[in-house]
Amino acid sequence: MKKKSIIAVLLIVALAFSLAACGGGDSEENTSGDSEKVTYKVGTEPTFPPFDTTDEEQNIVGLDMDLIKAIGEDQGFEVTFENLTFDGLVPALKAGNIDIIAAGMNKDDPERQKQVDFSDAYYESKLMVAVTEDNNTIKSVDDLTPDMKVAAQTGTTGATKTQELADEGKIAEAVILDGLDTAMMQLLNGDVQAVINDKPVTEAYMKKQPDKIKMVGEPLNAENYGFAVQKGNTELLEKINAGLANIKEDGTFDKLVDEWFNK
Repeated sequence: MKKKSIIAVLLIVALAFSLAACGGGDSEENTSGDSEKVTYKVGTEPTFPPFDTTDEEQNIVGLDMDLIKAIGEDQGFEVTFENLTFDGLVPALKAGNIDIIAAGMNKDDPERQKQVDFSDAYYESKLMVAVTEDNNTIKSVDDLTPDMKVAAQTGTTGATKTQELADEGKIAEAVILDGLDTAMMQLLNGDVQAVINDKPVTEAYMKKQPDKIKMVGEPLNAENYGFAVQKGNTELLEKINAGLANIKEDGTFDKLVDEWFNK
């Protein structure tokens, strides 16, 4: 009986070690030191070049994508990209369907700040008025009149500004559209008389479509872009801020900005 008891104890101990080796949790980390990298879902609307766009194979690319990938490489995480409408980004983040927003999003917007947490600023942009190349009537925002229609992209600061002009009676209608290409097409077709959008995005469009549109007047306002995470997700926010600071210090940030703004 004593011999059988010893054998039973040994079997129980062996079984316990076997279960421990198999692991019973869902954690992405393991005890060998070779833990898998965490992968975060990044939401964007790829109609905002050079920050967020698509290549010939319809892959999501852009400055925002390269920056968040560089931050992830620095901080030990990976990313995948989700194509969403701009208006759908914050709801998707709040619902947990995505982990990060990288979409040239204005971090200074008080309403957005109530819903998400923003990283440190990574780019300062300015709003500009764009008109057709042959338009010599509109030379600044002050030349917009109550009989004119002005277009802007949904969810952007440009849309907010355009709606303000309409509410104040300074223009006839704010035409808010899903993408910049659609807004610019309406401008070229004469359906609207101007487009209000971020300067670098309009500049990128002008490079693709030379001698068709121009920017006029002085910048309407300045805004800072930031990456967004769920309210209270300080762990991820700290990773993004640390990685952003590191890629600025080692020159990666400037290199990527130069590549995308000189394509």
